[in-house]
Formats: sequence, C-alpha cells, structure tokens
Amino acid sequence: MASQLEQAQRLEKEAPQQAIELYSSVLFAENTSSYTVADREVALLSLAALFERMQDAAALTKLINGSQGYLTAVSKAKSSKLIRTLVDRFNGIEGGIQPQIATCQGMVEWAKGENREYLRQALETRLISLYLDNRMYTEALSLISLLLSELKKLDDKMQLVEVHLLESRVYMAIKNLPKSRAALTSARTAANSIYTPPPLQAHLDLQSGTLHAEEGDFKTAYSYFFETMEGLSVYVTPKSVDKLAASTSAAGDHSPASFEQRQLQAFAYMLLCKIMIQQPDDITALLATGKTASKFRDHRVVAALQAVAKAQKQRSLADFERVLSEYRDELQNDELIRNHLTALYDTLLEQNLVRLIEPYSRVEIAHIAKLIGLPIRVVENKLSQMILDKVFYGILDQGNGCLVIFPEPKHDSTYETTLDTIKSLSNVVESLYAKAATL
Repeated sequence: MASQLEQAQRLEKEAPQQAIELYSSVLFAENTSSYTVADREVALLSLAALFERMQDAAALTKLINGSQGYLTAVSKAKSSKLIRTLVDRFNGIEGGIQPQIATCQGMVEWAKGENREYLRQALETRLISLYLDNRMYTEALSLISLLLSELKKLDDKMQLVEVHLLESRVYMAIKNLPKSRAALTSARTAANSIYTPPPLQAHLDLQSGTLHAEEGDFKTAYSYFFETMEGLSVYVTPKSVDKLAASTSAAGDHSPASFEQRQLQAFAYMLLCKIMIQQPDDITALLATGKTASKFRDHRVVAALQAVAKAQKQRSLADFERVLSEYRDELQNDELIRNHLTALYDTLLEQNLVRLIEPYSRVEIAHIAKLIGLPIRVVENKLSQMILDKVFYGILDQGNGCLVIFPEPKHDSTYETTLDTIKSLSNVVESLYAKAATL
C-alpha cells in the first residue's frame, strides 16, 4: 500500500531496519493481490538503494536472489531493466566487486533457466566488464570467445561492438597491442553499419586514443581524446542519461557522474599528450578556453598534470619528484598516466645527467649525485644504463667512485670500404671466369 511505502521512506534515515522490514513486507507479501506491481517495484528499488547506502553487499546479494519470483511475474523488458539496475547498485559499495561478480554469475544462470537469451547476453557482457575491472583476464577472454560466436550468428551489431570493445581493453591490459588493435578494428567495423550512440562512440574513441598513446603517437591520440570529451559533453544530465539507458544495453554505467568521470579521464589524457610531445605551454591555453575544460580546471588530477608540465618546462627533476609525491594518488591510480610519467621521468633524468656531466672528462659520482639531489646508487645505475644505451661513451670506475667520459668516437669507414672493394673484385673475377669458360 502507498501509505506503507511512504512510512518506510520516512524511516530510511532514522530507523533503517524498520524501513527494510516495511519494504520487505511489500515486496515478499504472501498475498500478492494486496499490492500492485508498481508498489513492489518501488519496494525492490528502495531496498537496493538503502543497502547501497548502508554498504551492505551481502544484503543486496540476498535481495537480488530472493526477488527472482517477482522478476518472473513482470514483463521481460521490465525485469531486464530491473536486474541491470540492481546489479549496478554494487558500484556504490566499497569492495563490492566480488559480490557483484558472484551475483551476476547467479543471474546469468537464472536467465538461462528462464530462457531469456537477450538478458543473459547483456549480463554476460556486464560480467566481462567486471572480470576486466578485477583483473580476471583469462575468465574474461574465455567468456568473450563464447559470446562473440553467439552474437555473430544473431548479427546483433550493437552488442557485438560492446563485446569487441571489451576484448580490445582486455588485450591492452595484458599488453597484447596487436590483438587489442584488431579487436578495436572489429568493433569499429560493426559500429559503421549501425547507429552508434554518442557515449559508445566516445568509448571507441577513448580506446583508440589510448592505443595510439601506448604506441607513442600522441598527436593522433590527442585528437581521439578530444572527440571523446566532446562526445560525452551532452550526457551529463539525468534526463539525457535516462533517454540513453532506454535505448542501449547496460554493459556500462550510464549515471551522469560516470559520464563526467569519463570526460575528466579524456581531458587528463589530453593534457598528458601535450606534456609528452613537449608542449607544456599549450596546457594553459587549453584550460583557459572551452566550457568543458573550465569545468575541470580545479580538479586535483588536472592540477597535478599542470604541475608536471611546469616541472618539465623548467627541466627540474626536484620539482618533478615533488609533484609525484604530492599528487601520488592522482598520478599513480591511472595506468596510462603512470606509465608515461615514468618514461618522462627517465627522460628528464637523462637530460639532467647529460647536462651535468657535459663539462667533465672525469668526475666523481658522489658529486653528480649531490648536484642532482639523488642517492648515489640511483645515479650510478642510471649512468650505467645510459652507457649501455650509448647515450654517451664512458666507463664507471667503481674502485675510485668516478665516471670517466670518452669523446664520441669518429666513424671510420675503412672497414666498410675494404669489404665493398673485395666484393667488387670477387664479382670481376667471377665474370672473367664465366667468359673464359665460353672460349
């Protein structure tokens, strides 16, 4: 009854246990004729939201499993939407990914038993995404292989795009870039034959940009990240999100906060590309223009990348280390940013060391370490790596703790010229022998 639901809603903050009991009495009532289908739906969704706020993953799992009787009674379209909504409630629970995986697996089996193929495929797509987030790559690839064979027979292009995109992300996570690019190409091929919703297109662009960044093509990556940010800019209001969720499958999170988070990710990657192509001055101009850019101006990850760009411009290793320490969470949590900033740090360290040793032919390693402000062991290891990579020519005199620098050897072409002369003479002799044999 409406009065019972209203009473439960009032008790949610003051007495959540009483609210749970009231909602449960509506949802699991023995006499189902006492409550309308809409009332039971409200009770189900309210319970799920309440368990999310209470951070109770076990209770949410029990609720989803226990509501299968109600889900069987409603239409297939309605039950599919409710199940996806309930499974997504785990996103707000800290450490809820394992219960979410277990629940999703259970609902896949339930969908098989009820012969709901579309729902099963949508849940399996969601399960692949969860496997990816939990670094269960073997399980993800196995499920992808089975699901792709089914979807190709059914010719479900939209679902095919999503699964190929997930396949590309899995292969990129295990550093198999050729297979990741092949999967992305398959996703784009399928997407070209259908209308692709802007958020899904933005995901494709984000993956394309990430692959180009991994391969060192930061200019192309920047253009893809820009397209991603612009593609998501219209999907940050609840009204537009509801419209989108009604027209697409729920392999991903369609909340406004999720779209804004992805926008921020794409914008951060744009700043990273500017840093990696040695254009730190462009970051200031980028932040000063554009409505979307101004929205993220005060975000910590943007401030962190601004500080990195400033340290790079000044070629200050000390400032770079200070930024990495101050913004550790922002710069280390994202794998793409972490990997490229590590490479940038190595490059900056090399540039600083080359600048410091340039005036010397022999110098103490301790003196270089003092000038650059790093431990002797770190400097010694980096210098040995630079010698092996032929950044400069020299040796480490570890007995005396010195670096001995040699002038760059001049290339002597005598050896190559001698080999060319011998080869030419050999050709002449063989030619003369061939002519003599015809006489």
